[in-house]
Amino acid sequence: MPISVLICDDSSFARKQMAKALPSGWNVDIHYATDGLEGLEVLKATASKIVFLDLNMPVLDGYQVLEHIQRQKLDCKVIVISGDIQPEAHERVMALGALAFIKKPCVTEQVKEILEKYNLLSITDSDSNATITPQKNINFQVGLQDIYAEVANIAMGRAADLLARLLDAFVIMPIPKVNMIELSELHMALHHVAVSDKHSAVCQGFIGAGIAGEAFMIFNESSFTDIASLMKYNGDIDEDVQMELLMDISNILIGACTKGIAEQLDLTFSLGHPVVLGRHVKIQDILKHTANRWQKTLAIEIAYTIENKKINCDLLLLFTEDSIAPLNERLSYLID
Repeated sequence: MPISVLICDDSSFARKQMAKALPSGWNVDIHYATDGLEGLEVLKATASKIVFLDLNMPVLDGYQVLEHIQRQKLDCKVIVISGDIQPEAHERVMALGALAFIKKPCVTEQVKEILEKYNLLSITDSDSNATITPQKNINFQVGLQDIYAEVANIAMGRAADLLARLLDAFVIMPIPKVNMIELSELHMALHHVAVSDKHSAVCQGFIGAGIAGEAFMIFNESSFTDIASLMKYNGDIDEDVQMELLMDISNILIGACTKGIAEQLDLTFSLGHPVVLGRHVKIQDILKHTANRWQKTLAIEIAYTIENKKINCDLLLLFTEDSIAPLNERLSYLID
């Protein structure tokens, strides 16, 4: 009997990538789940022996799924496939019983190496009592917005890893928000940022291979005290210190995230000089910097928070209208 395998990831693009990365000739029935809760339901219904599990998902995340598997003593081997490459993320999933950790985007060689290491290629599922029809087809449709979100997710993980190392803290990975919207309506889409009346922001332009845009780092004013504490700064947190902290964090997150996106699209971005847009200002005033430059934008919002700290900041990537066609063309190669 073929072995029952579950791929649990909220991204249809990631699920397809994972299915395509399984070794050819491996006798498997593939099942899919789009969030952690559904993953547990499918796992029980199919008695899947191997689970490829994402961490950053809605309803129940990967950590919670691992906790449920441990608590309910479910008979399966879990291999985590994640864009969150923080060392502590790796340590946490292993402590929760994961067999191995592979960073996204995964490739067949990596998957095969793990499967061979733990002798999983030769096991069978003769005692399976699956109650739902296996899904074998991996040629399902994937939308462009889902691909944008997964590309942003991987780039976001690399940036979070650098921030975690700088602050010696754990960065809580969000689910990136991707929207094609009118620029005049952008501030209404930024629900996370709008929780505070006052912000500080840095803007940095980027361009490469016919693709251009602007990256904004938007900080809640209450974040600076905890950032200074984590960076072991003991003096007064005056305007100059806040500016230095703002630039340090912005350089890390903007640089790492734009580089992560560029590498996945096989291009290089040149970054402009960072510009401080304002201190103690409202979000509407920050976005006026871009309001008259183009009408529509592809907006990617990533809201970073630090575990057990009052630190939150938003990385907002805005791509110009003229960038959409070349972006979509490059993304089409990822689908193939």
